[in-house]
Amino acid sequence: MTDDGRRRVLLVEDEEFTRTMVAEALEVNGLRVHGVATVAEALVEMESFEPHVVVSDLDLGSGPSGADLLNRLAEDAPWVGLVVLTSHASPELAIRPGTQLPSHVSYVMKSQVHSSGDLLQAVESAITDTEFTLVPELDPEGRAVISHSQGEILRLIADGYSNLGIAEIRGTSLRSTESLVHRTFSALGIDSDRRMNARVQAVRMWQQGRVIVK
Repeated sequence: MTDDGRRRVLLVEDEEFTRTMVAEALEVNGLRVHGVATVAEALVEMESFEPHVVVSDLDLGSGPSGADLLNRLAEDAPWVGLVVLTSHASPELAIRPGTQLPSHVSYVMKSQVHSSGDLLQAVESAITDTEFTLVPELDPEGRAVISHSQGEILRLIADGYSNLGIAEIRGTSLRSTESLVHRTFSALGIDSDRRMNARVQAVRMWQQGRVIVK
């Protein structure tokens, strides 16, 4: 690989439009960017591209997640800066239960990126190993606090699963799943108003960063 002196960023994002837009925004700031869609592709490119920073979404569809990739890189290549670029204000809503992110990642919520400068700051923070987080500035009292099991339910609802589909995935009965879904809506403060779709309301709260998992 020819070294042209530019910082190299490996971008892992399964949505082609987002991958292209982010790559262009970083390249405008003088970075060299290579984009891939999967963890498998990223691991191959790690050897040939030798990035200074890896920027990864958390939800990469079927297969290993961005969290899986970042945890592996934190162990195998600790000199590489790590940036999470995600739609979720709370990582627990995007990764499998029991999974955690490395402690030294920069965390950026896509909806909070207003300029290429925001992305550049996240990359530079990862390179210098300084803390950087870009999530909504909301009053904690304005956020709903839910449990990890409720967070898993909300994540599956956001993925489009019905109560029956959730029950099959979790290996539980439909009745117990319906009860947990109802408790999740209650924890989010969503009333059983027949004029409103509770599932849509729940996902919207999640996307707006108004949910905390504890």
